[in-house]
Amino acid sequence: MSSSQFRYTQTPSKVVHLRNLPWECVEEELIELCKRFGKIVNTKTNVGANRNQAFVEFAELNQAISMVSYYASSSEPAQIRGKTVYIQYSNRHEIVNNQSPGDVPGNVLLVTFEGVESHHVSIDVIHLVFSAFGFVHKIATFEKAAGFQALVQFTDVETASAARSALDGRSIPKYLLPDHVTSCNLRMSYSAHTDLNIKFQSHRSRDYTNPYLPVNHTAMDGSMQPALGADGKKVETQSNVLLALIENMQYAVTVDVLHTVFSAYGTVQKIAIFEKNGSTQALVQYSDIATAAIAKEALEGHCIYDGGYCKLRLSYSRHTDLNVKAFSDKSRDYTLPDLSLLVGQNVPGVAEASAPTAGWQNGQVQTQYAGYHAGASPSSGHPPYYG
Repeated sequence: MSSSQFRYTQTPSKVVHLRNLPWECVEEELIELCKRFGKIVNTKTNVGANRNQAFVEFAELNQAISMVSYYASSSEPAQIRGKTVYIQYSNRHEIVNNQSPGDVPGNVLLVTFEGVESHHVSIDVIHLVFSAFGFVHKIATFEKAAGFQALVQFTDVETASAARSALDGRSIPKYLLPDHVTSCNLRMSYSAHTDLNIKFQSHRSRDYTNPYLPVNHTAMDGSMQPALGADGKKVETQSNVLLALIENMQYAVTVDVLHTVFSAYGTVQKIAIFEKNGSTQALVQYSDIATAAIAKEALEGHCIYDGGYCKLRLSYSRHTDLNVKAFSDKSRDYTLPDLSLLVGQNVPGVAEASAPTAGWQNGQVQTQYAGYHAGASPSSGHPPYYG
């Protein structure tokens, strides 16, 4: 037997150190290997940078000696899943599991939603996902430095543990998320709470045990989060404000460009352009939901410029009335008096902001927009400059 597999220089201990274990070796596999040598009182798995080491503590010292001696002299090495396991005495005499508060089992789970913002995952989606494992008593959502999180309360520790075992590290099904969200991974730990204090029903908190709890109608109505249909799929809440994500942006997209595009389907009241997560986005406000819905259906996936440039990805915003600067290069309020009148009155900054095509770097753009004005409705049903 190789001298590198066992070390005799160490003082015998009730705790045996096992190395070269298969990936994510579980406690049951360790017990199966060690139980014939004596009573096992404790284990510690997935130790080390590669999570391929473990410790097993026997009730008596002679039981650990029996195991180490057996495999030291045996022609058959210790194996788990066909992989040779190296065994030696540990330099510790007992296993101490220093559990953090998040490792102590409880009936309330702390859930972190990775890769999403708070408005991407509704409380109804959270309830649907966790209800698959038992009755959910209460849910409270909030935002911390770690991101969007929720506390989910079950009846007992067993139900919470089952949900954690099944969902930790998994992703919420794609059909429950907004179209532009690619994934939402769940990270879970146990909370020190045992009974959440929910003061009212809203889009941020819910008590499913108390039907008489007051409802915060402002919060419920203002959440603009996706609801669920009878089939469990999301039903996007409509709004008179559209959120536009502009992809493959090779040419400049100004307030005037967006106004020309979206005015083909109704009167645009306000526009705001901003940068978020390294991409250009815009909010476009119509007077009513019906007009916004028509524009969304017609423009989703279309490109402002030929060649697939500046593709629009549209969703409904939770906003209903934008608070924007009236005449800036990034925003416009068309509900105020006509720009041309203000320019004639020498209002500072208006002349520069109202220039319709200045700064466009592509001659094709000016040709595409020639002859069109705000509010034009091309006979083809959509602006002819779409690729």
